[in-house]
Amino acid sequence: MTNDVSLGIKYMLFASFCFACMGAFAKQLSGSMSSLEVVFFRNVFGVVLILLSIYKSPLNQKGGKPLLLIFRGLAGFIALLFFFYNIANIPLGEAMTFSKTSTIFSAVFAYIFVKEKLAFRGWLGVFVGFIGILFITKFDGSSLDKTDWLGILSGVGAGLAYTSIRELRKYYDGRTIVMSFMGIGTIGPLLLMIVSEFYTNSKYDYIFGTFVMPKSSDWIVIVFLGIFATLAQIFMTKAYSVAKAGIIGTISYANIAFSIIVGLFLGDKFPDIWVILGIVLIVISGVFVSSKKN
Repeated sequence: MTNDVSLGIKYMLFASFCFACMGAFAKQLSGSMSSLEVVFFRNVFGVVLILLSIYKSPLNQKGGKPLLLIFRGLAGFIALLFFFYNIANIPLGEAMTFSKTSTIFSAVFAYIFVKEKLAFRGWLGVFVGFIGILFITKFDGSSLDKTDWLGILSGVGAGLAYTSIRELRKYYDGRTIVMSFMGIGTIGPLLLMIVSEFYTNSKYDYIFGTFVMPKSSDWIVIVFLGIFATLAQIFMTKAYSVAKAGIIGTISYANIAFSIIVGLFLGDKFPDIWVILGIVLIVISGVFVSSKKN
């Protein structure tokens, strides 16, 4: 098992680096197009790859949970939309940290909806994670910024999506589950961009955004965005397939460190002490919650 663990860690570290690069390319694109359009291009690339995979190797599944499949797709799409909006407006490391709170929320949702037991260590992790969120948002009892709310909601949405996968994998091929996310993540932005041609509201700029034809230089970034997003998914899946989920889940927090480093190259400021403390607490929380899967 030692070799498997070592290989799994290597896979997850590479996947984490790819996730950070994906975020960097998304941040670059946000300078010339809305986060809504960036989400569209990120997903349409994946849809093409999955369709090619299904063409080469047909699906083998029993189905029977279409509404849950749609729910998974919508939850994942909303989480990604809010995540990409934050990537465009706050440091990459902070945006990635918010997304990693999905581990906290998925543990709670699994306890509520899937009746999965959560030991004292797990509940302690959930508590520590919420304290970490308070540090990152610098919540003083008055109000939160829009990016703070969207960051938290991106974690909630991803947590719901991951929880639904636990049930869906009993009925569907993994590619179908991913397609539910990427398919809705492609159609959703298209519909919202059409609506945005007739109605816009700056207050909800994380939902609305008109289509802007990418410049020639943008197409290169779009291709790299799709490549790194796909590589991240592939190697993350490989990591979980060769080593224990608890170990790999812990290593996955390396993408926060990678995102901070990559963000600095993009011009992000180094996180202040409160954000650093929040990140540390959320990582500790993730380790505690993930350890129940060992």
